[in-house]
Amino acid sequence: MDFVISFQRQRPALIFVEALVAVAIIGFFDLITGYEVSLSIIYGIPIYVVAWCLDMKSGILTALICGIVWWWASIAGGHSYPSNFLEIWETFVRLAFFVFIAIGAASLKREHATAEARIALLEHSRSLEHEIVDISEREQRRIGRDLHDDLCQRQAALACAAASLHADLSKKQLTEEAHRADDLARQLRDAIAHTRDLARGLVPVQMEERGLASALHELASSVSQLHSIECHFSLRGEPPIFENSAATHLYRIAQEAINNAARHGRAGRIELLLSADDEITMLRIIDNGVGISNAARTRRGMGMNIMTYRAHLVGGDLVTEEPREGGTIVSCVIRTLEKEEHERAA
Repeated sequence: MDFVISFQRQRPALIFVEALVAVAIIGFFDLITGYEVSLSIIYGIPIYVVAWCLDMKSGILTALICGIVWWWASIAGGHSYPSNFLEIWETFVRLAFFVFIAIGAASLKREHATAEARIALLEHSRSLEHEIVDISEREQRRIGRDLHDDLCQRQAALACAAASLHADLSKKQLTEEAHRADDLARQLRDAIAHTRDLARGLVPVQMEERGLASALHELASSVSQLHSIECHFSLRGEPPIFENSAATHLYRIAQEAINNAARHGRAGRIELLLSADDEITMLRIIDNGVGISNAARTRRGMGMNIMTYRAHLVGGDLVTEEPREGGTIVSCVIRTLEKEEHERAA
């Protein structure tokens, strides 16, 4: 392989000269073997090399030279033709064969170059997609931290001020005003809880500290509180360890599946299951809603495509099932070997 690469990196003139030397050597052996043993197929090697490494015109020129050399070796080797027409016809057939090799090699080179360009474009597109996803995740983490560290603190300060105002008004026996201040403090405390839940939805703040299992457990608790849906999380086997980016993608898959089940599947119960053994790691989201096919009648979105894309990013496959008893099962299956390879690549 290294020899081929080094050969192609030579100057075009040198490649052409080396091909002509090869043609001369083939012609010499063609002369020695006589017209009974034709080496016309061997002439195709230098023709193919020139057409591939240089261009079609150089390949056709080499084909013409090979035709002349072949004709000379045939005549010099004692091949006599019954008629001039037969000699011309056989020479034409050989020339056509050589030219066909040159054109075919040039065409294959163009196809190869086109395929390489497509692969390079696909790799570039995937690189951009990864970068876009990473930027999106970083922006979500930034917004989540701003909500948690800034807005929640401001709301907490306002809640404390409202509680203090309630105490002052109560001392002055301003019952109605004190009641309003207490109501304001209560609403601010509710807003703090809601803002924290939103922050956890944007970024699983405990992901790095406690791992994916803990983040999914908190997600299930948050869903139960915010959507009034019975949502449970369970873990089977040894908790799998993912690098933070892969864990975030799995967390987002669970989020999207829960969102689809709650909003469009009209589910009343959702189960999150994370299981792992020596061969595979599986994340399953099971709901008792109307199913994907029925939900799709009212809405066609990008949620499923995004989940599939995220599954591929972590080296897994997304599988969707609709059991006979109803509901939907969304599974992300990651084989242990593929997960290790993905983590090394990441």
